[in-house]
Amino acid sequence: MADEPLDASPSTPSAAAAADGVSSSSAAAPAPALRPRREAFEHGLLPIPKLVFPEGTLTQTLAQLKEKLASGGARVGATALAEALQIPAEQAALALGTLAAVLPAEDPALGEDGAGEADLRDVLLFLYIQSYKRLVPRGHSPAVADVWPSTSAFDGCLSALSPIQFIRCNSRRFMPSQADEEAHQLSYLQKHIANILTLLADSVDGEGDDSMVLTMETFEHLGFLFQLSEGIPLSQAASFFANSDPDMPAAPVPATLVHDWILQHIASTLELMAEKSSTKENSQLSASDPDVTMSDAVTNTRIYSSSPTGTSAPNNAGYYRNTTFVEGLSKTSVLKQTSDMKGHSIKVLNCHDSVIYILAPLKYATVYGCSDTTIVLGAIGKVVKVEHCERVQIIAASRRICIANCRECTFYLGVNHQPLIIGDNHKLQVAPFNTYYPQLGEHLTQVGVDPNVNKWDQPFVLGVVDPHDSLSHPAGVSDVQAESATCLDTDLFTNFLIPSWFEPQGPTKYNPFTLPEVYWASQRKKHASLEDIQKNIRELEIDDNRKKELACALHAQFKDWLYGELIMFRCNYDDRLLFAFFYLSVVDQFVA
Repeated sequence: MADEPLDASPSTPSAAAAADGVSSSSAAAPAPALRPRREAFEHGLLPIPKLVFPEGTLTQTLAQLKEKLASGGARVGATALAEALQIPAEQAALALGTLAAVLPAEDPALGEDGAGEADLRDVLLFLYIQSYKRLVPRGHSPAVADVWPSTSAFDGCLSALSPIQFIRCNSRRFMPSQADEEAHQLSYLQKHIANILTLLADSVDGEGDDSMVLTMETFEHLGFLFQLSEGIPLSQAASFFANSDPDMPAAPVPATLVHDWILQHIASTLELMAEKSSTKENSQLSASDPDVTMSDAVTNTRIYSSSPTGTSAPNNAGYYRNTTFVEGLSKTSVLKQTSDMKGHSIKVLNCHDSVIYILAPLKYATVYGCSDTTIVLGAIGKVVKVEHCERVQIIAASRRICIANCRECTFYLGVNHQPLIIGDNHKLQVAPFNTYYPQLGEHLTQVGVDPNVNKWDQPFVLGVVDPHDSLSHPAGVSDVQAESATCLDTDLFTNFLIPSWFEPQGPTKYNPFTLPEVYWASQRKKHASLEDIQKNIRELEIDDNRKKELACALHAQFKDWLYGELIMFRCNYDDRLLFAFFYLSVVDQFVA
């Protein structure tokens, strides 16, 4: 189904139309809804203490920082940012690289990797939202969290549940839905928009409200925080800048006018979201809650390309136009290709004991709350974030990856930048990228991932405490460096084979990322050992009865392995095929 536009504001004349100076007769068409850009909040927050200013002094501190940075021009590089914030140069470079990854459009002067200089206005907006606090699960009591001991980020509401438990206890009601998070982000912007506009505005001669103005160019930079449901530029939706002559820049407008316009649109959007949420909750309360069979549980936790059933998000295929969801899978496998994608992002949520293939070029990917699952992410041009996962295998080709609050996970990476590790992690392992599929090379080129650069073994480790997330650490704990990842033992490394029937056509015939020599040597050693075993068995001089006994023993062992590993997805495909090939080649010696 084709993507539908996001829900617009009600068709009745709104206060937003009045703020634009539009008459009731011309305001019959629904106004586009003003929504937060989730990418900035989901992938743009860094747990670096010196980037997070106290809310009481936030505006004043950033105003002073603006004055200091502006003395060097309208652009800010890593050196100037490090000096101004008194942070290490590598952290300043990380900040600009993260900013580049979440900008709504590429800034040529900054570059896709953030190695250049950023626009000062973007830097100020990026630093401002570092004060944002993520939404805590419904029913969570901060007072209890402050006094009750916690040993892990996985305790309490983040425990893994089976699909049938999901439906019986409706555990998702305790966790923020996509709509909840979006409303929280929008409320944050509503609260802080006056201070944000003050930071961006230029001072001119005048008195009172007329002394602070915004140019159209500065107004467009607010696209870092906001987006319109119809995908049109902000300046085209606001009457004070709409239809401006490109050859004659629009005159600056008072900041108060912009402030009123944004507040009107935020209020309209929040009202619409509240109405839809209330309607959905009422419909859920009126529905019966019969016993759920296992077949029902699996059926109800298939793949979602819009808001998944069971959340408070409106059930509208266009509500999250830029995101595809894969949620609630258990003991199954699923494939998502380019034709299955809705927009430029994928979210894999709360999947367990499954194999998931995402073979498509995308900008962003999020993996959250999964366990005992293998996830292949083909080509991600901006950021992959893996959070609150246990015993998962992530195979990802991406420009960047962030790993937070994970346990006993293995990451097979092809990444152009150092993997960022934050939060409460335990027993993480990293290894080089280990797979391919026929379209992988084309997808990497399309999203700008360079297979000739792979920094899989150079993790960048920040602190355990995330100031944006009150659940990732016990209250009052002082920050220390997070536990880093170790390199996977070469003897445990195997290639992962994606079944060829998924994408039979394409130019990529091998792994485009170069495998380090130590891992190549291990692979050669394994194949040599297999050949030696085959040779020794072929040369066995035993009678027919003993041959039959050996064949039966091999068959029994293979059957047990097939049932325990192949059916339950606990061994990767390359291991399975290698073992199967070995079994068949050996049995052939006795069956013939």
